[in-house]
Amino acid sequence: MRRAGENDRHRLPLRKSLLGRLLAVSALVAACSVAATAWLAVQTTSGAIEQEQGQNLTADTRIHDTLLGYAAGHPTWDGVGATVRELADESGRRITLTTQSRGILADSADGSPPPPALPPQASAVVDPMSVDAALSSGAGSATIPVGMRSRTDRVDPRAVGPFRLPDSERASLRRAAEEVARCLNRSGIASDVVEGPSGRPRIQDVGNDPDRLQGTRCTTEDLDRPTPTEEKALSALSRLANACLSRQSREPVRLGLDLSWDTAGEPFPVPATAAPTPVPGRAPREARVAPSPEPTALTSENDRAIASCVAIARREQLSSYVAPPALLFISDPGGGAVPAFDLSPANTARITGVAALVLALTVGASVLAGARLVRPLHALTGAAQRMRDGEDSAPVVVAADNEIGRLAAAFNDMSAHRARLEEQRKVMVSDVAHELRTPLSNIRGWLEGAQDGIAEPDAMFISSLLEEAVQLQHIIDDLQDLSAADAGVLRLHPEPVRIEELLAHVAAAHQAQADAAEVRLTVAASTAGAPLPALTADPVRLRQAMGNLVSNAVRHTPAGGRVTLRAYATGSGEEEQRQRVALEVADTGSGIPAEDLRYVFDRFWRAEKSRSRRTGGSGLGLAIVRKLAEAHGGTADVVSTVGEGSVFTLRLPPAVPEPGDAALMR
Repeated sequence: MRRAGENDRHRLPLRKSLLGRLLAVSALVAACSVAATAWLAVQTTSGAIEQEQGQNLTADTRIHDTLLGYAAGHPTWDGVGATVRELADESGRRITLTTQSRGILADSADGSPPPPALPPQASAVVDPMSVDAALSSGAGSATIPVGMRSRTDRVDPRAVGPFRLPDSERASLRRAAEEVARCLNRSGIASDVVEGPSGRPRIQDVGNDPDRLQGTRCTTEDLDRPTPTEEKALSALSRLANACLSRQSREPVRLGLDLSWDTAGEPFPVPATAAPTPVPGRAPREARVAPSPEPTALTSENDRAIASCVAIARREQLSSYVAPPALLFISDPGGGAVPAFDLSPANTARITGVAALVLALTVGASVLAGARLVRPLHALTGAAQRMRDGEDSAPVVVAADNEIGRLAAAFNDMSAHRARLEEQRKVMVSDVAHELRTPLSNIRGWLEGAQDGIAEPDAMFISSLLEEAVQLQHIIDDLQDLSAADAGVLRLHPEPVRIEELLAHVAAAHQAQADAAEVRLTVAASTAGAPLPALTADPVRLRQAMGNLVSNAVRHTPAGGRVTLRAYATGSGEEEQRQRVALEVADTGSGIPAEDLRYVFDRFWRAEKSRSRRTGGSGLGLAIVRKLAEAHGGTADVVSTVGEGSVFTLRLPPAVPEPGDAALMR
């Protein structure tokens, strides 16, 4: 229960845990991906929809305008079938015209099998007397000047009725207009003759700059006079308008060609240089040759009443010359209406649902992946906490060969190494206590014997005390050297060293130990023709390291065996940085098992666990050898075969041109 409570206490909150961060990042990435995909889809789809709608609207407008022109020029819909079929072939749509009561006037789908039923709602109304500006291509709504005022007329300009000129009048006006155009061209003003729906020509400045026409001698008096046909139509239109005004108790008016009026009963004035004014319904894009005063809005009630009566009169006059209103149906050949594209609530809900599903799947996958990722980390954390508390920690299971698996394997190696070091520490305490207890017990025994008068303090007595004191000093010095090496304060005093003399000195120092163990101790000569390079090192520390190796070799070599010291150069002589001096101690002893070779240089490790005086010391000698080799920038290694012997080798860098005063081992 205590361990479960500790685990809960050390468990990170979700917002700080790796799983929480992974989940948050995955959700953010998923949300951004969904949003970006949805935005791109909406933009792409909207563009396609707008393009499709634009194409449909253009085609529908052209169909409506063509049929509107037909209605403006024909009193009935008889004969419109050919036009409907031609438009249907060009647009790929089914086009149907019906009366207001849905009686079929023309249908492009006539034939067998019977065409499908019409859509419930008409696409448009074809009425030349009341043009829908939203469906008109620009010809159905014209701003016509009225005296000094203006109004918006919804009559199709192609509906001219009695104002249509006969061929004779049209030819006469054409000749007059061409003469004016030639005059203007000679004056340097590019002009052209344009004919309106009624057949009346007008002069159009190619540069569309009426100010350039001021001061020319080209007059348009012949073009300004109404023809007999137009006079007759204007008179009839004026009578209809005056009848309307009379019913409102207003004064009669006289209308001009531009549908302006005069209420004073005087002839309508026409500017001397004015171009032919537009016939009823003429569009504003038919520019005048000479400028005219800017029209003003209808401000008085009388003007508005006159304008209303003129519009009523026009529709009454033209009603017998144009076709009656008809319903226009534009649909697919299969009978369905032309599809409209919009993001309906159902589509919005569908997109939202798909986005939510993708986000949910992403979050779910992230949770599963995060849980699998975090599970071994939790196991590692628990093992580390148990290790911290001093409890035995079972190895962490390595589930896969990936980053976390390798981390778990490294943790297991570290845990095993730590357990081994802890075991060595315990053994060290026991060994140090044993090593210190034995000489101290001997010294105490000899001193107590002398105190009690049992032992005489003679030369042999003093020699025994000295031997035990030297053993104590040796253990203390080894521990001090290792402590200094671990702390990084092991100080070296390098100087040039003669390698042959160093090996001879070490051999001489251990000759008595070798003779006592009946072991042959020799120094092998250097290879002929391969002189040793100069070596700069601390001679005292180097003799200490070689002495430890020789002492260890003599202890583990049986009687009749051999211990050999040898020095040689390794690496290329041309590359001084790669060159090394090898100092080798080889014996013919018992050897070391392969599984124990990696522990040889660990402190307090001994192959002989009995810790007898004959076969081993404190277990610190080889650890000191490795530290001293590393302090010189070198390495220490061993090669051994059980039953044949071992070879310990120190590899040290050569001398430098100018050795430093001292070096600190770090």
